[in-house]
Amino acid sequence: MVWHDLLFMHWPLEPRAVEAALPPGIKPDLYEGRAWVGVVPFWMSGVRHRLHPPLPGLSRFPELNLRTYVVSQGRPGVYFFSLDAASRLTVWGARRFFHLNYFLARMRARRSTDGWVEYRSARREGAGPAARFAGRYRDVGAEFVARPGSLEHFLTERYCLYAADARALWWRCEIHHGPWRLRPAEAEVGQNTMAGASGIRLPATPPLLHFAARQDMVAWWKRPAGGPE
Repeated sequence: MVWHDLLFMHWPLEPRAVEAALPPGIKPDLYEGRAWVGVVPFWMSGVRHRLHPPLPGLSRFPELNLRTYVVSQGRPGVYFFSLDAASRLTVWGARRFFHLNYFLARMRARRSTDGWVEYRSARREGAGPAARFAGRYRDVGAEFVARPGSLEHFLTERYCLYAADARALWWRCEIHHGPWRLRPAEAEVGQNTMAGASGIRLPATPPLLHFAARQDMVAWWKRPAGGPE
């Protein structure tokens, strides 16, 4: 699949605040003693099984995730508190087979001629706790690849995700993509209740912002994950 027009919005939080929102059995990964939570709007295309072509009307849609960073057996990864998508089939499949916290939402992502990405998302009634995002964003600087050891590298260069099923068993899904090609970003956000819907209170400070125009990626089937370090 291909991810397009991503905005990374990140806030630092006290580790105990993030750990309290995680399912039992895993702890947050920290950067200089702080946990981080991100809100990431984007849209995707080419969503398909590697042995089949994309299905018309099912392979291109917006997605918006609320994420944090965890580590298990020395392997850093991503944990998603929620993932909102405009594809009913994706929501069903990801919940059923990958134990991911997907929710169906009404969404729109549109790039204007002046470079702004206009983005709207409203979780459908009955799909889960009410959650909305409305705003616009764009890149404002030169492209760069994050230096190993930097905060940007910690937040973006992760190659697996973790999920917990109904029995509190943890699973890991390997992913692969090239290094993120990031740019500084600016955003005007009128509404963002994504974190609150998952019981997380974001600080009042402005978020750290990065933009990525495109990322090609592949994912493998889930497998059992050991406990965190």
